[in-house]
Amino acid sequence: MQVRDNVLPLWRQLQTTAKVVEKVRNGTSGTAAIDAVALELRPGVQALAFHAWRHLGRAQALRDKLAAKLPPPAADALLCVALALAWCEVDAPYDSFTLVNQTVEAAKRNPATKAQANFLNACLRRFLRERDGLVAGTDEDLVAKWNHPAWWIARLQSQRPHHWQEILAVANAQPPMALRVNCRKSSVAGFLQDLQRIGLAARSGNSSVVYLEGAVPVRLIPGFDAGNFSVQDAAAQLAAPLLLTGLVKRDGLRILDACAAPGGKTGHLLELSDGEVTALEIDPRRCERIQENLDRLALSAEIVMADASRPGEWWDGVPFDAILLDAPCTASGIVRRHPDVRWLRRPSDIGQLTGLQARLLRTLWPLVRPGGRLLYCTCSIFLEEGSEQIQTFLAHNRDAELLPSPGHLMPRNGLKDREVLDNPMCDHDGFYYALLEKNMG
Repeated sequence: MQVRDNVLPLWRQLQTTAKVVEKVRNGTSGTAAIDAVALELRPGVQALAFHAWRHLGRAQALRDKLAAKLPPPAADALLCVALALAWCEVDAPYDSFTLVNQTVEAAKRNPATKAQANFLNACLRRFLRERDGLVAGTDEDLVAKWNHPAWWIARLQSQRPHHWQEILAVANAQPPMALRVNCRKSSVAGFLQDLQRIGLAARSGNSSVVYLEGAVPVRLIPGFDAGNFSVQDAAAQLAAPLLLTGLVKRDGLRILDACAAPGGKTGHLLELSDGEVTALEIDPRRCERIQENLDRLALSAEIVMADASRPGEWWDGVPFDAILLDAPCTASGIVRRHPDVRWLRRPSDIGQLTGLQARLLRTLWPLVRPGGRLLYCTCSIFLEEGSEQIQTFLAHNRDAELLPSPGHLMPRNGLKDREVLDNPMCDHDGFYYALLEKNMG
């Protein structure tokens, strides 16, 4: 992680990073919390926050050894951020003494933490003196070792008894930047040549996937403004071809992309077919994101702001040939890219989300024409949001047939990783896919 060259005072970045971490603990997504940060602070704060979330379990375990009781929320967030950044010297973005000094300075300059500045100083100075022993004392703590909440680890141990450690290890690794080449405007080979000409190291994956070895601002990659590519994980790139491949007709299809924001899959559907696509989204701001993405790709869809579970308010009564239901979920499969998710989610979220997923399936299935398809997907690794959800749906819908589908794709990180289940790809987030066809009878 490179944040050393930022000329802004480190105490300001630490102070703001702690506020972002505290917001996530209180239920705000990391994306929203970082988007609210001042522009000049945002890059450094994002880098520090991502590092902190990937080491927060270890930091909390160390905090418990240093503090007799839980500090107030703002002070606790600042202490945990400092410990997450400092506990492993090899991986630390700054030297330990600088981090301690700047953390104390951040505490002194914030009314919410000023009273705890001496306490934080004492905790962190003790940590520097006793680092090896304190870290060793947390090594047997599963939350500290795997940097995920205890309930999350227990769920994976139960559902994936032979692979839970590999799944957690991949979740803690930084992923490559995955791109989707727009087949209407470029080819993978041609795009790789464009990248090579400007010195960007890249490799091809399956189909339209290209991986960059390091993250790069998208506008520095040739062809972004022209719509030659989009940023999209390899697992998410499976959705459009899965839904479209094998349909009797590819052109003139009537397609619904339910829960469509931010529009990545909408764009992919339009890149692969000349169908009539309706992109449905309940959030007006996210509707704007869909339009912005389609404008960049020079593609067009009917964007409808409405609740997918209430078709009486938006459906014209004409059945769809294909429906893509990328259902709201825990996002437990994308914590490589969004490490805040593991600390944002609560066990109770799973029951609420599976209820919503079931309602959307029940509501949208009647909108599929006989012989048409619905692709159900979630970016989740939990069985309740994948195979168990579909098994229940099939038991109650005799006119639905499950076609060959990827099922659960566990996250993987690079060619060197050992095979996890039967994944066909080498580097991707966790996803679940079920392709359902409506019987003609």
